Amino acid sequence: MSEIYLELLRNGNFLKCTAIDAATGEEAMAIGPLNDPEGVKRLAVQKLKNKLAARKPPPKPGITV
Repeated sequence: MSEIYLELLRNGNFLKCTAIDAATGEEAMAIGPLNDPEGVKRLAVQKLKNKLAARKPPPKPGITV
């Protein structure tokens, strides 16, 4: 797995964490309570990992007959 960038934004009593995969640019977001920033970060990273694992591999070159 490549690098993951985390963006944290506070909105009142809530924290929004966006996890971004450096290689693909895919994003996953999690929102949670302000008093548990590590949990919100873990959730965003796990959602990103699940999203990347679910991606289909690129099609093979050529024509399928």
